[in-house]
Amino acid sequence: MKVSDLRSKDETKLQEQLEELAAEHLKLRFQKATVQITNTARIGQVKRDIARIQTIMSERRN
Repeated sequence: MKVSDLRSKDETKLQEQLEELAAEHLKLRFQKATVQITNTARIGQVKRDIARIQTIMSERRN
């Protein structure tokens, strides 16, 4: 996910995407715990995307 794409979205779209990524992260964590995950790198990608969105949202608040 590119930062420029995220910066062009409004606050509600960012919040929706953040919720989707949080749900995906939870699902991936459960898959990892039950040894059903096929792409372990996806966990890191999701975590970084969540951090990007949170950073952009906090920048807009200030």
